[in-house]
Amino acid sequence: MRRFSGLAIAIFLLISGCASTPDDLDLPRELLSIDEEIEASILWDEGVGAGSGEQRVNLVPALFYDKVVAADHEGNVVAYKLEDGEELWEAETELLLSSGPGVGDGMVVVGTSDGEVVALSDLDGGELWRTKVPSEVLAVPQAANGVVIVRTVDGRISALSEEDGHRIWFYDRVVPALSLRGTSSPLILGDMVINGYASGKLVALRLKDGQVAWEISISIPSGRSEIERIVDIDADPVIADDVAYIASYNAGITAMSLSTGEMLWNRKSVSSFAGMDAGWRYLFVTDEKSNIWALDLDNGATVWKQDALQNRQLTAPVIYDDYFVVGDYEGYLHWFSQDDGREISRVKVDSDGILVKPVVESGVLYVYGKGGTLAAVSIQ
Repeated sequence: MRRFSGLAIAIFLLISGCASTPDDLDLPRELLSIDEEIEASILWDEGVGAGSGEQRVNLVPALFYDKVVAADHEGNVVAYKLEDGEELWEAETELLLSSGPGVGDGMVVVGTSDGEVVALSDLDGGELWRTKVPSEVLAVPQAANGVVIVRTVDGRISALSEEDGHRIWFYDRVVPALSLRGTSSPLILGDMVINGYASGKLVALRLKDGQVAWEISISIPSGRSEIERIVDIDADPVIADDVAYIASYNAGITAMSLSTGEMLWNRKSVSSFAGMDAGWRYLFVTDEKSNIWALDLDNGATVWKQDALQNRQLTAPVIYDDYFVVGDYEGYLHWFSQDDGREISRVKVDSDGILVKPVVESGVLYVYGKGGTLAAVSIQ
């Protein structure tokens, strides 16, 4: 295990958003009144145990068929009906969950702070198998073609059998001495596994055996100090057509052709670890100060910038019809126009705040708050 000096730990906390830096002492912007053009309403909400609390973990709602599944940090995993929030099953793993659930063939998969991966039946929550991995799992496990892909904080990617959890292959990579707390989730595209690293590299592995298919440097670390050299790729990549959009801290936003591996454009001035989403014209990005940017998908040019929610610790945007939605540290959901970035509606869901990106299915947005509130939200 790497050990940091007290100074390094303090610096790490500053960068990860747990404290303010000397250049970023502004308090979160106060919410101003808005002219609501649409009405957001909560269709149903349920409590999922303790939620994530103050832990910097990656517990997200997962959708499949007619269910939504959520997990809390204390080990509870609960499935609800999408339509009305009726509880279908609950599993008590008694583990410190740190990521997931991910969805596989007939199963949901969660990762733990102690380096375990647990698969549960999607029918009743019964445990199917559990497997030990090298270290904490902060990336949401991904599954396809009989394989579960798990990324751990030490840089290793493990491929596990969906059938019984045994290890099929692993890929190991050294991570920098100082990095942000968080890892982007692996992305399975066809027969490839794509993942970003704190070194600024994007790697594609063959799903069947873990061999490197290609590797590209999104950014090369530079600077005299460890802080200046941080170029983490912590946000999940976004795929639109044949283009992968990658957000990184200090290295900006990059568009890359998946078919050729060619870098199409880079906006180094827009730094992000929260993430992004793509509409049909624009890429919407939450930057490190919670400004929201609309970038042209073709060339990365700025279309508009919205700073009304600066320093409110926003989630990544999620596309919702002609709008996009973000959550904030006070538990509000904010709806914005894709055209010009004006805010057109808001609703409060969880007073403890919203840490993870909401998900959308069939015109309904599902959001999971830090305090454990799982809610289905729609608009009039």
